[in-house]
Amino acid sequence: MAEYPVLVPSVLLEGLALGESPRWHEGRLWLSDWLAGEVMSIDAAGVPTVELTMSGLPFCFDWLPDGRLLILSNADGRKLLRREHDGSLVTHAELADVSPYPWNEIVVDARGNAYINSIGFDMMSGEDPKPGVLAVVSPDGAVRQVADDLHFPNGMVITPDGSTLIVAESHARRLTAFDIAADGALANRRVWAELDGYPDGICLDAEGAVWAAAMEHCLRIEEGGRVLARVELDRAPFACMLGAETLYIVAAEWKGTEGMTLPNRTGRILAVQAPAPRAGHP
Repeated sequence: MAEYPVLVPSVLLEGLALGESPRWHEGRLWLSDWLAGEVMSIDAAGVPTVELTMSGLPFCFDWLPDGRLLILSNADGRKLLRREHDGSLVTHAELADVSPYPWNEIVVDARGNAYINSIGFDMMSGEDPKPGVLAVVSPDGAVRQVADDLHFPNGMVITPDGSTLIVAESHARRLTAFDIAADGALANRRVWAELDGYPDGICLDAEGAVWAAAMEHCLRIEEGGRVLARVELDRAPFACMLGAETLYIVAAEWKGTEGMTLPNRTGRILAVQAPAPRAGHP
């Protein structure tokens, strides 16, 4: 018997193709449906609203402190786009010179620095995995690499005080932490936790624990790796996000990259009461 609570979620929404990048923003859950090419928001009753359409995979997003949306685009080159207040999309930063491979996840800190990662290989074409990189984009759009040798970098969080960034390394089955310097650089790389599973999207709660979607289950973990809670699932979770004290999980049946097709709509948004509210970024 597990020495921690095993939580059973309810279904909030069904029929997604491949939900990813859940975010909590102004009282609504936002997420990407990658295969449908949509960024949507969801109300408390599970009713979706399409906020914008995209092409190319992936397209994860987060907000600048002034409320403008930043979204990674792998469709026309490698770019970080910015959605202006009038809804228009403009280029915030060019990314191809740092890495020509797909850019994956993003988290924006309180100063407007956007931390983004690239997986380092062409997953969809079947290329063998190689280490990826992590870069920071300053508010003026300048890009610089701040870490390398990351084994499929994925979800990221920044602690509430802005001092620490934690990134999921999916292929290494670990969460890795860095100290954030005043100029946005990263230092003091260390293993934050090793996992029983392959961590994808992550979020942080007010007690300092990380929730990690780990392919077979969703785990609440403290620094050092002790599991505090687990969510039972019947399909693979790709990411999770706390909204107030509810944990939202985007999950779908995983059939490999060949199963990533629009008609295969097994995606769900699941919800479960969480022990502690959300904290930090995103």
